[in-house]
Amino acid sequence: MNTLSEENYLKSIFRLSQQPTVKISTSAIAESLGNNPASVVDMIRKLTDKQLIIYDKKKGVELTEKGYADAVQIVRRHRLWEVFLLQKLGYRWDEIHDIAEELEHVKHAGLADRLEQYLEYPEFDPHGDPIPKANGKIAKSFAANLTDGKPGEAYVVAAVRDTSSEFLKYLVKLEIGIGTPIEVVEKIAFDQSLVININGKSKATVSEKFSQNILVNHSNK
Repeated sequence: MNTLSEENYLKSIFRLSQQPTVKISTSAIAESLGNNPASVVDMIRKLTDKQLIIYDKKKGVELTEKGYADAVQIVRRHRLWEVFLLQKLGYRWDEIHDIAEELEHVKHAGLADRLEQYLEYPEFDPHGDPIPKANGKIAKSFAANLTDGKPGEAYVVAAVRDTSSEFLKYLVKLEIGIGTPIEVVEKIAFDQSLVININGKSKATVSEKFSQNILVNHSNK
């Protein structure tokens, strides 16, 4: 049985592993969780002893087959709870992540399956992330970072990387959500910020950090 802290680490490593260009270093994990590097090193040792991860100083951290299976189930519960909180209990987009962080650790047998059935088998959570199935399979996402968007091209928001309350509130202020049409008007060479047209209604200048946390697909229009 994994502790709550160990589960948080497994989930963090899983999320980082979904970004192919990111080396899962101790510093990357520390930044992801907001922990100090020393505590990360200690946890890496514990997870290695439990055969949940493999750690190499050059290659970084990799989940073992067992570690991956455990992580996927944590992620599955988290994303199902987010759907439930938003659709059934009326919580706001920027509130559900923190609550789901607590609920994801409830591991009562069959609960996630019943929740998935009750929600009519959703494929994606409210932030656009795919929800793993009971067998661990996950739908592939082909979305790209908004940072790679080209001026004059039209896109649709597919997902957000940053699920913090502050970022989601900012998106609400800009009237940006999953499925919102966005056109890149201009990329500013000085700092790589973007001028974007949101849903054909308003323009905004957003930072490179902002656009790195928005995943988009090309619009079909």
